[in-house]
Amino acid sequence: MQSNSYLLKLAEQLGNALKARGLKLSVAESCTGGMLAQTITAIAGSSAWFDCGFVTYSNQAKMGILKVLSSSLDTHGAVSEQVALEMALGCLKISQADIAASITGIAGPDGGSAEKPVGTVFFGFATANQTQIYTQHFAGDRDSVRQQSVAFALTQMIEMVRPVPASA
Repeated sequence: MQSNSYLLKLAEQLGNALKARGLKLSVAESCTGGMLAQTITAIAGSSAWFDCGFVTYSNQAKMGILKVLSSSLDTHGAVSEQVALEMALGCLKISQADIAASITGIAGPDGGSAEKPVGTVFFGFATANQTQIYTQHFAGDRDSVRQQSVAFALTQMIEMVRPVPASA
């Protein structure tokens, strides 16, 4: 399980990278229930680089707030790469952010299936000119899956906003 201090360290690193580039972040969460936004806003001064967060747990909230397509939910399910991508894109569109991240998954202890077992989590990341989606499979109890999801999202965003070193 990830320690709270580890998650806060990642959030601080992300904040420093965003501030250095003059960027703002928004997040859309389902299975983490606001844990990502809570970790980010635990950092003093995060208002300089964090715009907003949405907890869209139900399909209705995903469609109504983030404009996830009902056809995507019907075809792929709420826990899918397609829905994670649409959540990130919707979050980016309705916020004042430069980068958006989304998390949707099955934290357990039940709700899994053979195709999507407990611990399956999908991530979407969007900027004005790029999108990325990831699928991860985490082990452990509900809280552990949620913490690992937050750590993964923070780490991926750090990589996205970190300046690319100049070629020698």
